[in-house]
Amino acid sequence: MVHVFNMPGPTELLIILFIVLLIFGAGKLPDTGRALGKAIKEFKSAREGLEDDTEKGNKEKKEDA
Repeated sequence: MVHVFNMPGPTELLIILFIVLLIFGAGKLPDTGRALGKAIKEFKSAREGLEDDTEKGNKEKKEDA
């Protein structure tokens, strides 16, 4: 039997948000969101850099052959 994980619905998102508010507090939430956004942005740029390097490497291999 295969289990498929679905995206959480609105009720689950509200519960998660409530738990996050309890853990971090309302004052820390903007700073935490900002830090998370920066981390995601850095991850995406690093991934794109790796993809560019891979494409350059593949292009050089084709030219050598």
